[in-house]
Amino acid sequence: MRRIAFVVAAALIASAALAACDPLPPDDHPSAPAVVTFEVADTQSYKIRLDSQELVDHVVELMDGGETGRIPNGRVVRDGDGGVNAPWSWHIDPASLEFADATTEVCDGLPEYVEDGTITSEWYCPWSAVPTELVELDD
Repeated sequence: MRRIAFVVAAALIASAALAACDPLPPDDHPSAPAVVTFEVADTQSYKIRLDSQELVDHVVELMDGGETGRIPNGRVVRDGDGGVNAPWSWHIDPASLEFADATTEVCDGLPEYVEDGTITSEWYCPWSAVPTELVELDD
């Protein structure tokens, strides 16, 4: 009898733990377009506009602890208009954004390295970027 009670209790605890780890239901996710804020190396942040629901859902998955495709990689637009990425004078072209498991080192670094031209690559892919905020964009 004690063994059955133990097994039942263990199953209930495991179920509760799994339920606590479930990602938000899709209805609770922001809808595209949205803006994600990434913190890089625990020191600086930058923002990217997400134009597809697929990208929004991927960011939600990362924020829920996902590890696949955790490196944001996108083409840098250096036209002096940071857009959603203000006060930086550059932004990531939303149409070019993808998430990678690995990228070349020439596009890794802090947002200030894009700003000051230290990163000369056409692409920005900070390896230590962590999504910290995701909000719907009022268009």
